[in-house]
Amino acid sequence: MSWGFDDISCGGQLQVGTGIVPAIKQGDEKINGSMHCEGPAVFGGPTEFSDNLATLMVGRTKNDDDDCVPADHSLWVKGNSYIQGDGAFTGSTLHIQSDLSTAININDVTTIDNKGDAIFAVGTSGMTMSSRFSSADARPKPFDIQHPTKGEGWRLRYACIEGPEVGVYCRGRVRRGKEIFLPKVWKGLVHTNSISVQLQPIGAHQDVIVKRWDDEKIYLQAMGGMPIDCFYHVYGERKDINPLITEYQGKGCEDYPDPNHHSVPYKDRDYNDPEYRGDRNIITG
Repeated sequence: MSWGFDDISCGGQLQVGTGIVPAIKQGDEKINGSMHCEGPAVFGGPTEFSDNLATLMVGRTKNDDDDCVPADHSLWVKGNSYIQGDGAFTGSTLHIQSDLSTAININDVTTIDNKGDAIFAVGTSGMTMSSRFSSADARPKPFDIQHPTKGEGWRLRYACIEGPEVGVYCRGRVRRGKEIFLPKVWKGLVHTNSISVQLQPIGAHQDVIVKRWDDEKIYLQAMGGMPIDCFYHVYGERKDINPLITEYQGKGCEDYPDPNHHSVPYKDRDYNDPEYRGDRNIITG
């Protein structure tokens, strides 16, 4: 049985379906102007959805009333929004399928296209992030800051050193000693047999040499046992991640043989995956 009305005005609550709804309360404590719809509910054209796809389905306005001008949007939210996934759908918490080239636009500053590539209005010169990363792989890796001494109107640009390893270093000065104490973390971080040492005597020729080294110290010796005073640089290759594969066949960085560097989801990446462990590039011991 159904009823037809021209207009309905409800000053209290409107409930479609059954059940007690704590959010809008009931009885003397009910919230006037509130409503509950058990669902499924369809807003928009009656044939916009052919199946029950969600509790709330919002489609395009199909109202043919002469006084209704169909809007350009199916949903417009004014105010902050919160989306909480519950795992019922195995794909993702938020799924966007866009026929337009731009799927998401954030204040005309950041956009994400329908292929999932991001474009930032600042810092990427209008390039997508994937293009930016691909381009950056072939470029020097600089930092560019306001000049620290000449000030406004001047810039300082330095670039990162590059090499065939993921390296770490420590540096300092030895005074009246015969040992360089390596950082304690190096014991679990650095291949001991990748270590190399540079020494720069201070004040006089001392004929300083490296006698030996282990994962804790560099042992030095000077001519005639004279006191040692020198600067030092110690370099080593990290062992908690796989060695770089420096040469490989491919058309882009996405062809790098270890998928942990590009296609594996971030939370699942293992940069020490034994399946993709190649030969070491630097061995000194």
